[in-house]
Amino acid sequence: MILKVFVKGDCPNCPAAKEVAGQFSFSRLYSLDDAEGLAEAAFHSVLCTPSMVLVDEHDAVIQSWRCHVPRPTEIANYAA
Repeated sequence: MILKVFVKGDCPNCPAAKEVAGQFSFSRLYSLDDAEGLAEAAFHSVLCTPSMVLVDEHDAVIQSWRCHVPRPTEIANYAA
């Protein structure tokens, strides 16, 4: 399971998203300021930051949070 966290340098809410993501060992940050981050965002149809996409080992989406920062308990409920 991976929590994919999509951020951008000029995003005012992205520091909070990074802080929440830091509470989970299975999180991975993707910056929409670089090519890899943009490609991954396009794959998951991410159009705004911050966004988080929780995927299984086959990259199938379990849950996603778009354009806002979820509470850590929300993520934990789906990651259990």
